[in-house]
Amino acid sequence: MSHNSFGHLFRVTTWGESHGPALGCVIDGCPPGVKFDLARVQSALDRRRPGQSRFVTQRQEPDQVEVLSGIFEDDRTDGQVTTGTPISLMIRNKDQRSKDYSEIRDRYRPGHADITYDQKYGVRDYRGGGRSSARETAARVAAGAVAELALEQMFGEFAISAGLVAIGTHDAEARDWSAVDQNPLFCPDPEAAKTWEKVLDDARKSGNSLGGIVEVEAQGFPAGLGAPVYGKLDQDIASALMSINAAKAVEIGDGMAAARLSGVDNADEMRMEDGKVAYQSNHSGGILGGISTGQPIVARVAIKPTSSILTPRRSVTRDGEEVDVVTKGRHDPCVAIRAVPVVEAMMACVLLDHALRHRGQVGSFPS
Repeated sequence: MSHNSFGHLFRVTTWGESHGPALGCVIDGCPPGVKFDLARVQSALDRRRPGQSRFVTQRQEPDQVEVLSGIFEDDRTDGQVTTGTPISLMIRNKDQRSKDYSEIRDRYRPGHADITYDQKYGVRDYRGGGRSSARETAARVAAGAVAELALEQMFGEFAISAGLVAIGTHDAEARDWSAVDQNPLFCPDPEAAKTWEKVLDDARKSGNSLGGIVEVEAQGFPAGLGAPVYGKLDQDIASALMSINAAKAVEIGDGMAAARLSGVDNADEMRMEDGKVAYQSNHSGGILGGISTGQPIVARVAIKPTSSILTPRRSVTRDGEEVDVVTKGRHDPCVAIRAVPVVEAMMACVLLDHALRHRGQVGSFPS
Protein backbone atom coordinates (compact mmCIF):
# COMPACT_ATOMS: atom_id res chain seq x y z
CA MET A 1 0.00 0.00 0.00
CA SER A 2 1.43 3.37 -1.03
CA HIS A 3 0.40 6.94 -0.14
CA ASN A 4 1.22 6.88 3.56
CA SER A 5 3.02 10.25 3.50
CA PHE A 6 1.99 13.89 3.22
CA GLY A 7 3.80 17.22 3.00
CA HIS A 8 6.75 18.45 0.96
CA LEU A 9 9.60 19.93 3.01
CA PHE A 10 7.96 18.98 6.31
CA ARG A 11 6.97 15.45 5.41
CA VAL A 12 5.14 12.97 7.62
CA THR A 13 4.82 9.24 7.06
CA THR A 14 2.50 7.30 9.36
CA TRP A 15 2.60 3.55 9.93
CA GLY A 16 0.80 0.86 11.90
CA GLU A 17 -2.69 -0.56 12.27
CA SER A 18 -5.53 -0.22 14.74
CA HIS A 19 -5.05 -3.72 16.19
CA GLY A 20 -1.33 -4.15 15.63
CA PRO A 21 1.30 -3.89 18.38
CA ALA A 22 1.99 -0.20 17.72
CA LEU A 23 1.58 2.72 15.35
CA GLY A 24 3.56 5.87 14.79
CA CYS A 25 5.10 8.33 12.40
CA VAL A 26 8.39 9.35 10.85
CA ILE A 27 8.85 13.10 10.42
CA ASP A 28 11.32 14.13 7.72
CA GLY A 29 12.36 17.74 7.23
CA CYS A 30 11.89 19.19 10.70
CA PRO A 31 14.54 21.94 11.03
CA PRO A 32 17.47 21.28 13.39
CA GLY A 33 17.74 23.14 16.66
CA VAL A 34 14.03 23.22 17.49
CA LYS A 35 13.55 22.93 21.24
CA PHE A 36 11.78 19.63 21.78
CA ASP A 37 9.20 19.27 24.53
CA LEU A 38 7.99 15.69 25.01
CA ALA A 39 5.35 16.85 27.49
CA ARG A 40 3.80 19.07 24.81
CA VAL A 41 3.61 16.17 22.37
CA GLN A 42 2.08 13.94 25.04
CA SER A 43 -0.44 16.64 25.98
CA ALA A 44 -1.64 16.81 22.38
CA LEU A 45 -2.09 13.03 22.31
CA ASP A 46 -3.97 13.11 25.60
CA ARG A 47 -6.59 15.40 24.02
CA ARG A 48 -7.24 12.89 21.23
CA ARG A 49 -7.02 9.83 23.49
CA PRO A 50 -10.09 7.55 23.58
CA GLY A 51 -12.10 6.71 26.68
CA GLN A 52 -12.23 10.20 28.21
CA SER A 53 -16.03 10.59 28.27
CA ARG A 54 -19.21 8.70 27.45
CA PHE A 55 -19.33 10.55 24.13
CA VAL A 56 -16.32 8.78 22.63
CA THR A 57 -15.14 5.19 22.22
CA GLN A 58 -14.44 3.45 25.53
CA ARG A 59 -11.29 1.79 24.23
CA GLN A 60 -8.69 2.49 26.94
CA GLU A 61 -5.42 3.54 25.34
CA PRO A 62 -2.77 5.51 27.27
CA ASP A 63 -1.30 6.70 23.95
CA GLN A 64 2.11 7.11 25.58
CA VAL A 65 4.51 8.41 22.93
CA GLU A 66 8.06 7.08 22.61
CA VAL A 67 10.81 8.97 20.77
CA LEU A 68 13.04 6.65 18.76
CA SER A 69 15.21 9.09 16.81
CA GLY A 70 15.88 12.67 15.74
CA ILE A 71 16.18 14.24 19.21
CA PHE A 72 19.48 15.06 21.00
CA GLU A 73 20.59 16.51 24.31
CA ASP A 74 24.07 17.43 25.53
CA ASP A 75 25.73 20.14 27.60
CA ARG A 76 25.83 22.54 24.61
CA THR A 77 22.04 22.59 24.26
CA ASP A 78 19.36 23.98 26.51
CA GLY A 79 17.41 20.76 26.90
CA GLN A 80 16.48 18.47 24.03
CA VAL A 81 16.58 19.74 20.44
CA THR A 82 15.81 18.32 17.02
CA THR A 83 18.85 17.28 15.01
CA GLY A 84 17.36 17.75 11.55
CA THR A 85 17.38 13.99 10.99
CA PRO A 86 14.16 11.94 10.76
CA ILE A 87 12.13 12.01 13.97
CA SER A 88 10.50 8.65 14.67
CA LEU A 89 7.64 8.51 17.19
CA MET A 90 5.90 5.35 18.35
CA ILE A 91 2.63 4.76 20.24
CA ARG A 92 1.94 1.25 21.47
CA ASN A 93 -1.56 -0.26 21.28
CA LYS A 94 -2.65 -1.63 24.64
CA ASP A 95 -6.39 -2.32 24.55
CA GLN A 96 -7.27 -4.15 21.34
CA ARG A 97 -10.33 -6.40 21.48
CA SER A 98 -10.14 -8.07 18.10
CA LYS A 99 -12.85 -10.60 18.99
CA ASP A 100 -15.40 -7.75 18.83
CA TYR A 101 -14.96 -7.79 15.05
CA SER A 102 -15.24 -11.54 14.44
CA GLU A 103 -18.87 -11.29 13.29
CA ILE A 104 -17.99 -8.84 10.51
CA ARG A 105 -14.99 -10.77 9.24
CA ASP A 106 -16.71 -11.39 5.90
CA ARG A 107 -19.43 -8.74 6.17
CA TYR A 108 -19.15 -5.23 4.81
CA ARG A 109 -20.29 -2.43 7.13
CA PRO A 110 -22.42 0.08 5.18
CA GLY A 111 -20.80 3.50 5.04
CA HIS A 112 -17.41 2.05 5.96
CA ALA A 113 -14.31 1.48 3.82
CA ASP A 114 -14.61 -2.32 4.17
CA ILE A 115 -15.87 -3.01 0.67
CA THR A 116 -13.63 -0.57 -1.22
CA TYR A 117 -10.58 -1.66 0.78
CA ASP A 118 -11.29 -5.29 -0.14
CA GLN A 119 -12.03 -4.45 -3.78
CA LYS A 120 -8.74 -2.58 -4.14
CA TYR A 121 -6.30 -4.77 -2.20
CA GLY A 122 -8.01 -8.17 -2.07
CA VAL A 123 -7.23 -8.38 1.64
CA ARG A 124 -8.27 -6.28 4.62
CA ASP A 125 -7.68 -6.22 8.35
CA TYR A 126 -11.28 -6.46 9.59
CA ARG A 127 -10.15 -5.86 13.19
CA GLY A 128 -10.99 -2.19 13.43
CA GLY A 129 -10.24 -1.38 9.83
CA GLY A 130 -6.45 -1.62 9.81
CA ARG A 131 -4.96 1.44 8.13
CA SER A 132 -8.40 2.93 7.47
CA SER A 133 -9.08 3.13 11.21
CA ALA A 134 -9.25 6.52 12.94
CA ARG A 135 -6.65 5.07 15.32
CA GLU A 136 -4.08 6.11 12.70
CA THR A 137 -4.75 9.76 13.52
CA ALA A 138 -2.87 9.47 16.82
CA ALA A 139 0.34 9.56 14.80
CA ARG A 140 -0.81 12.69 12.98
CA VAL A 141 -1.48 14.45 16.28
CA ALA A 142 2.04 13.63 17.45
CA ALA A 143 3.46 15.05 14.21
CA GLY A 144 1.30 18.15 14.55
CA ALA A 145 2.65 18.80 18.04
CA VAL A 146 6.20 18.71 16.66
CA ALA A 147 5.13 21.09 13.88
CA GLU A 148 3.79 23.53 16.47
CA LEU A 149 7.11 23.50 18.32
CA ALA A 150 8.89 24.42 15.08
CA LEU A 151 6.32 27.11 14.24
CA GLU A 152 6.88 28.71 17.65
CA GLN A 153 10.56 29.03 16.87
CA MET A 154 9.81 30.62 13.49
CA PHE A 155 6.92 32.95 14.37
CA GLY A 156 6.79 33.31 18.15
CA GLU A 157 3.20 33.88 19.25
CA PHE A 158 0.48 32.22 17.20
CA ALA A 159 -2.63 30.17 17.85
CA ILE A 160 -4.24 27.25 16.05
CA SER A 161 -7.67 26.67 17.56
CA ALA A 162 -10.34 24.17 16.54
CA GLY A 163 -13.69 23.13 17.91
CA LEU A 164 -16.89 21.27 17.14
CA VAL A 165 -19.27 23.93 15.80
CA ALA A 166 -22.13 21.67 14.71
CA ILE A 167 -23.45 18.26 15.65
CA GLY A 168 -26.20 16.76 13.53
CA THR A 169 -28.60 19.62 12.76
CA HIS A 170 -27.53 21.68 15.79
CA ASP A 171 -25.18 24.66 15.30
CA ALA A 172 -23.00 26.54 17.76
CA GLU A 173 -23.35 30.30 17.89
CA ALA A 174 -20.32 31.38 19.94
CA ARG A 175 -16.64 31.01 19.09
CA ASP A 176 -14.91 31.08 22.45
CA TRP A 177 -11.82 29.02 21.75
CA SER A 178 -10.83 29.07 25.42
CA ALA A 179 -13.99 27.05 26.18
CA VAL A 180 -13.07 24.14 23.90
CA ASP A 181 -11.17 22.18 26.54
CA GLN A 182 -13.76 22.97 29.21
CA ASN A 183 -16.40 20.54 27.89
CA PRO A 184 -16.24 16.92 26.65
CA LEU A 185 -17.48 17.84 23.16
CA PHE A 186 -14.64 20.27 22.35
CA CYS A 187 -17.27 22.92 21.57
CA PRO A 188 -16.41 26.67 21.57
CA ASP A 189 -19.98 27.45 22.66
CA PRO A 190 -20.51 26.26 26.29
CA GLU A 191 -24.29 26.66 26.13
CA ALA A 192 -24.56 24.67 22.92
CA ALA A 193 -22.37 21.93 24.42
CA LYS A 194 -24.84 21.44 27.27
CA THR A 195 -27.71 20.96 24.81
CA TRP A 196 -25.70 18.67 22.58
CA GLU A 197 -24.92 16.25 25.40
CA LYS A 198 -28.55 15.11 25.52
CA VAL A 199 -28.77 14.99 21.74
CA LEU A 200 -25.74 12.72 21.60
CA ASP A 201 -26.90 10.60 24.53
CA ASP A 202 -30.19 9.96 22.74
CA ALA A 203 -28.40 8.94 19.54
CA ARG A 204 -26.03 6.64 21.41
CA LYS A 205 -28.78 4.94 23.40
CA SER A 206 -30.80 4.29 20.25
CA GLY A 207 -27.85 2.58 18.55
CA ASN A 208 -27.25 5.49 16.19
CA SER A 209 -24.52 8.08 15.57
CA LEU A 210 -24.23 11.71 14.47
CA GLY A 211 -21.96 13.72 12.23
CA GLY A 212 -20.50 17.12 12.94
CA ILE A 213 -18.54 20.10 11.65
CA VAL A 214 -15.13 21.08 12.99
CA GLU A 215 -13.91 24.64 12.49
CA VAL A 216 -10.26 25.62 12.75
CA GLU A 217 -8.75 29.08 12.96
CA ALA A 218 -5.02 29.88 12.70
CA GLN A 219 -4.01 33.31 13.95
CA GLY A 220 -0.65 35.07 14.06
CA PHE A 221 0.69 33.84 10.72
CA PRO A 222 2.16 36.28 8.18
CA ALA A 223 1.13 37.05 4.65
CA GLY A 224 3.00 35.07 2.01
CA LEU A 225 2.36 31.41 2.85
CA GLY A 226 1.33 29.49 -0.24
CA ALA A 227 1.72 29.87 -4.01
CA PRO A 228 -0.62 31.00 -6.80
CA VAL A 229 -0.99 27.85 -8.93
CA TYR A 230 -0.36 24.27 -7.76
CA GLY A 231 0.96 25.09 -4.31
CA LYS A 232 -2.04 27.01 -3.02
CA LEU A 233 -2.26 27.17 0.76
CA ASP A 234 -6.01 26.57 0.73
CA GLN A 235 -5.52 23.67 -1.67
CA ASP A 236 -3.12 21.95 0.73
CA ILE A 237 -5.27 22.71 3.77
CA ALA A 238 -8.27 21.17 1.99
CA SER A 239 -6.23 18.12 1.01
CA ALA A 240 -4.93 17.64 4.55
CA LEU A 241 -8.34 17.98 6.15
CA MET A 242 -10.00 15.72 3.58
CA SER A 243 -7.44 13.03 4.40
CA ILE A 244 -8.87 12.74 7.92
CA ASN A 245 -11.10 9.71 8.48
CA ALA A 246 -14.82 10.35 7.81
CA ALA A 247 -14.20 13.82 6.30
CA LYS A 248 -16.64 14.53 3.46
CA ALA A 249 -16.27 18.26 2.72
CA VAL A 250 -13.98 21.22 3.44
CA GLU A 251 -14.70 24.95 3.32
CA ILE A 252 -12.19 27.81 3.40
CA GLY A 253 -13.53 31.12 4.70
CA ASP A 254 -17.17 31.52 3.70
CA GLY A 255 -16.84 28.40 1.59
CA MET A 256 -20.02 27.33 -0.20
CA ALA A 257 -21.84 30.39 1.14
CA ALA A 258 -19.54 32.61 -0.97
CA ALA A 259 -21.35 31.42 -4.08
CA ARG A 260 -24.51 33.09 -2.78
CA LEU A 261 -22.85 36.47 -2.20
CA SER A 262 -22.53 39.27 -4.73
CA GLY A 263 -19.13 40.61 -5.72
CA VAL A 264 -19.82 43.70 -3.63
CA ASP A 265 -20.58 41.67 -0.51
CA ASN A 266 -17.80 39.13 -0.97
CA ALA A 267 -14.93 41.59 -1.48
CA ASP A 268 -12.66 41.95 1.55
CA GLU A 269 -12.12 45.70 1.38
CA MET A 270 -8.86 47.28 2.58
CA ARG A 271 -7.76 50.45 4.32
CA MET A 272 -4.49 51.64 5.84
CA GLU A 273 -4.12 51.64 9.63
CA ASP A 274 -0.85 52.63 11.32
CA GLY A 275 0.97 52.25 8.01
CA LYS A 276 -0.28 48.70 7.42
CA VAL A 277 -3.02 47.16 5.29
CA ALA A 278 -6.15 46.48 7.33
CA TYR A 279 -8.84 44.22 5.88
CA GLN A 280 -12.42 45.18 6.68
CA SER A 281 -13.75 41.60 6.53
CA ASN A 282 -12.48 38.05 6.04
CA HIS A 283 -14.78 36.25 3.62
CA SER A 284 -11.69 34.69 2.03
CA GLY A 285 -10.67 32.89 5.21
CA GLY A 286 -7.27 34.56 5.23
CA ILE A 287 -6.21 33.27 1.81
CA LEU A 288 -6.34 35.07 -1.55
CA GLY A 289 -5.06 33.48 -4.76
CA GLY A 290 -3.65 30.59 -2.74
CA ILE A 291 -1.49 32.92 -0.59
CA SER A 292 -2.11 33.91 3.04
CA THR A 293 -3.15 37.52 3.69
CA GLY A 294 -2.01 37.73 7.29
CA GLN A 295 -5.60 37.53 8.53
CA PRO A 296 -6.88 34.53 10.52
CA ILE A 297 -6.88 31.42 8.36
CA VAL A 298 -10.31 29.81 8.73
CA ALA A 299 -11.48 26.39 7.52
CA ARG A 300 -14.27 23.95 8.32
CA VAL A 301 -14.47 20.22 7.73
CA ALA A 302 -17.63 18.11 7.69
CA ILE A 303 -17.30 14.74 9.44
CA LYS A 304 -19.89 12.09 8.61
CA PRO A 305 -21.65 9.98 11.27
CA THR A 306 -19.73 6.99 12.60
CA SER A 307 -20.45 4.03 10.30
CA SER A 308 -20.12 1.41 13.05
CA ILE A 309 -23.54 1.41 14.76
CA LEU A 310 -25.79 -1.01 16.64
CA THR A 311 -28.82 -0.43 14.43
CA PRO A 312 -29.07 -3.22 11.79
CA ARG A 313 -28.18 -2.07 8.27
CA ARG A 314 -28.61 -4.03 5.04
CA SER A 315 -25.41 -5.18 3.40
CA VAL A 316 -23.66 -8.09 1.67
CA THR A 317 -20.86 -10.50 2.49
CA ARG A 318 -17.63 -11.00 0.62
CA ASP A 319 -19.31 -13.94 -1.12
CA GLY A 320 -22.31 -11.88 -2.23
CA GLU A 321 -24.79 -13.05 0.41
CA GLU A 322 -27.34 -10.44 1.50
CA VAL A 323 -27.21 -9.86 5.26
CA ASP A 324 -28.03 -7.37 8.00
CA VAL A 325 -25.02 -5.92 9.80
CA VAL A 326 -24.82 -4.83 13.44
CA THR A 327 -21.40 -3.56 14.47
CA LYS A 328 -20.54 -4.45 18.05
CA GLY A 329 -17.58 -3.09 19.95
CA ARG A 330 -16.49 0.30 21.24
CA HIS A 331 -17.13 3.11 18.79
CA ASP A 332 -17.50 6.89 18.87
CA PRO A 333 -21.16 7.97 18.70
CA CYS A 334 -19.81 11.15 17.06
CA VAL A 335 -16.33 10.75 15.64
CA ALA A 336 -16.20 14.49 14.93
CA ILE A 337 -15.44 15.13 18.61
CA ARG A 338 -12.04 13.47 18.56
CA ALA A 339 -11.39 14.88 15.10
CA VAL A 340 -10.86 18.31 16.71
CA PRO A 341 -7.21 17.78 17.79
CA VAL A 342 -6.55 15.98 14.51
CA VAL A 343 -7.76 19.02 12.54
CA GLU A 344 -5.47 21.26 14.61
CA ALA A 345 -2.54 18.93 13.95
CA MET A 346 -3.07 18.79 10.19
CA MET A 347 -3.34 22.59 10.03
CA ALA A 348 -0.03 22.90 11.93
CA CYS A 349 1.71 20.47 9.58
CA VAL A 350 0.49 22.32 6.48
CA LEU A 351 1.46 25.76 7.84
CA LEU A 352 4.97 24.62 8.78
CA ASP A 353 5.44 22.94 5.41
CA HIS A 354 4.46 26.15 3.62
CA ALA A 355 6.59 28.29 5.92
CA LEU A 356 9.64 26.17 5.06
CA ARG A 357 8.80 26.32 1.35
CA HIS A 358 8.49 30.11 1.51
CA ARG A 359 11.75 30.49 3.40
CA GLY A 360 13.53 28.30 0.86
CA GLN A 361 12.27 30.17 -2.19
CA VAL A 362 11.73 33.77 -1.07
CA GLY A 363 13.46 34.15 2.30
CA SER A 364 11.90 36.53 4.78
CA PHE A 365 8.16 37.13 5.17
CA PRO A 366 6.45 40.47 4.45
CA SER A 367 6.55 42.78 7.45
